[in-house]
Amino acid sequence: MEIPGSVYQRLVWLLQVIMLVGAGLSILEQQWLNAVLILGILLLTFVPIVVTRRLQFPVPHEFELLAILFLFASLYLGEIREYYVRFWWWDLVLHMGSAFLLGIVGFLLVYVLNQQERVHLDMTASFVALFAFAFAVAGGALWEIFEYVMDTVFGLNMQKSGLVDTMWDLIVNTVGAGAMAALGYVYMKQDRSSFVERWIRRLSAASEYRDEG
Repeated sequence: MEIPGSVYQRLVWLLQVIMLVGAGLSILEQQWLNAVLILGILLLTFVPIVVTRRLQFPVPHEFELLAILFLFASLYLGEIREYYVRFWWWDLVLHMGSAFLLGIVGFLLVYVLNQQERVHLDMTASFVALFAFAFAVAGGALWEIFEYVMDTVFGLNMQKSGLVDTMWDLIVNTVGAGAMAALGYVYMKQDRSSFVERWIRRLSAASEYRDEG
């Protein structure tokens, strides 16, 4: 089901207001580091929106919302509100979710590119699925580097148990990436209907419109 633009915008504003209030409360409580981190996370939520607007490419609102929700759940709820400590499964669920998101990004990118007449490529379903898998695994590895940098620079505890946490995160990320790649492969081979199909159609239509313009 497609999310209307007005609903999407209200949901994004709600998440941003929650973080803004959280930053204000941290300032009142003189928790300066938390306030700075929350404001930094708030700014990050604008990145998906700004990037898609700058590219002038109509990325589905559903995907933008998922990206912002991930930032909200992982950095704000997970780190600032300590959901990683309160719920042992929070980290695993988020890494699985991020793997699906990155897999979708990789799949959509290469699939749309494969459909462009001006790009002389003819990629098989196996290659597209492999690219999506590799894209998601690479994204997960970069996130682990980000966690290490945040722990080192800001004294956070994103890695929790260190190497053990990192390895489990990479394993979960790889499983999620493999699942998304498999779903994409099945779609391409058997043309099964899914939300990915609807996104692909919208992206393809946008690409064709830009090419004609």
